[in-house]
Amino acid sequence: MTFEPRPPKPPLKILLCSPRGFCAGVVRAIDAVERAIAKFGPPVYVRHEIVHNRYVVEALKAKGAIFVEELEEVPDTQAPVIFSAHGVAKSVSAQAEERSLLAIDATCPLVTKVHREAEIHWKRGRTVLLVGHAGHPEVVGTMGQLPPGAVVLVESVGAIADLAFGDESNLAYVTQTTLSIDDSQEIVAALTRRFPQIVGPHKEDICYATTNRQAAVKQVAPQVDAVIVVGSPNSSNSQRLREVAERAGAPARLLQGRAEIDWDLFGSIATLGITAGASAPEVLVEEIMDAFAERYEITVETVSAADEDVSFPLPKELRAHA
Repeated sequence: MTFEPRPPKPPLKILLCSPRGFCAGVVRAIDAVERAIAKFGPPVYVRHEIVHNRYVVEALKAKGAIFVEELEEVPDTQAPVIFSAHGVAKSVSAQAEERSLLAIDATCPLVTKVHREAEIHWKRGRTVLLVGHAGHPEVVGTMGQLPPGAVVLVESVGAIADLAFGDESNLAYVTQTTLSIDDSQEIVAALTRRFPQIVGPHKEDICYATTNRQAAVKQVAPQVDAVIVVGSPNSSNSQRLREVAERAGAPARLLQGRAEIDWDLFGSIATLGITAGASAPEVLVEEIMDAFAERYEITVETVSAADEDVSFPLPKELRAHA
């Protein structure tokens, strides 16, 4: 019996973006749920997805987390209720306090920074403009720091022409932390032209992780035939990575895992860029690379845009001494 030799696999060069995947705020939020389960026992309730990733959510469910969209879904309980990394409106915190729920706030500290900025501007009598996407949990939470109508949402450059205020000399803006750097700069520049006296943040609101991941994609996209962004469709920072890659010249797809790879699209490429949104675990990147290794003879090169050593302490209720 003779065996036909397997045809050689075609070569594929993978440029792996660095940094990619989990940021410090996501690590803190996931750790908060796991630590709460360990400390208090299951179940632990989590309002909204702790981070926007199905794999992470399902893994935490298996450990004893129960995810709800609103506090009304939480029974009267001694179990902790954790607020997601995206932040919540003050009305949610007040509702938890009224019900004597053990609320643990896992809001990313960089989102909390935006909340504080908005509140300071408002207390100083300024009208607050928020650059962001309507309906995103972070935007809902930021707008909910102030009374209804106190924050004006600005989603695009085109919307700025229609803005009118009684006192244009007393305006301030903050931004969602997960926006496209280029988009936000364009909107902020247009706001500044329209309202020259508008006050901005002391330090950029868009978080370091968003900035660094987009910078890596900008380096990689011009060098490859296609880009894969590992992340969930409802993840703002993952969607922005896909847009950044396409603007930099590479067809890009947002995939939640290897099962979503369309081999009609990725079956005849010689170079591939891979990154992951800030809420996507590295195991999903590895699974996608394994899928390509089954079809290609791969070589991997890491392209680094920044070194990250940021970490945030757990919520006080979950620290070792608490």
